[in-house]
Amino acid sequence: MSEFNEFDQQGSVPERNTGSILSHAFEMYKGVFLYAIVAMIIYMIGDFFIQSITGFNSWNSFREMKDYDGDYAHFRYWDSPGLGLYYSLSNVLLILISPLFVGLIYMINKYNTKNDIEFSDLFIGYRQNFVNILIYSLISSIILGISLGMCGLPFIFVFPFFLIGYPILLFENASAIDAISKSFNIAKENYGTFLGVSFLGGLLSICGFLACCIGIIVTMPFIMAVMYSAYCAFLGKPRQIMFHDK
Repeated sequence: MSEFNEFDQQGSVPERNTGSILSHAFEMYKGVFLYAIVAMIIYMIGDFFIQSITGFNSWNSFREMKDYDGDYAHFRYWDSPGLGLYYSLSNVLLILISPLFVGLIYMINKYNTKNDIEFSDLFIGYRQNFVNILIYSLISSIILGISLGMCGLPFIFVFPFFLIGYPILLFENASAIDAISKSFNIAKENYGTFLGVSFLGGLLSICGFLACCIGIIVTMPFIMAVMYSAYCAFLGKPRQIMFHDK
């Protein structure tokens, strides 16, 4: 059995606009980026294992893409050996590792409320609301995957509806369906801000690709800080959660 005790602490809350939310996210991310790197390394180890058993090599594909120098008419990425199996297993990996990213959001809140961060906090998603986190990740992955497969553009407009789902799962101990519903309704009522925050936050998260892909280890988890800051802006600063095992 486990229970959560909550108590109020000091912490900053951004205004409900794109600039304030992103600025707040930057400040939060600076306090936890080393743990974010650990989370990404764990993911990349899993991704490396998947590539080794499927035969697909994303690094080779990236280098080949660069060789085409912008002319991709003859680039046959989707014909790469093992690509289909790789993406199937990669999606499973993302779902299984999603509690790790929820743990990063938990760390960000501890940093915001001036509480000591422990390494074990990174794994709180595997102890708190674990099943709902997996269900939410599965549903959102399917919907976002379909939108991404439609030439990529619909993804930009769909992702904002899922922006604060993970914080809702963590701080409100919500079910997967309730988290989707609440995130959707808040995003719908404030869509302009959510779209701007999601788009710019997403660009900043993938900018690590410019550093020969290695930089993605540092930049990709930034979107979790964006999710937390957006949650604070529209739902208020969550109370710090203290986990106790019984």
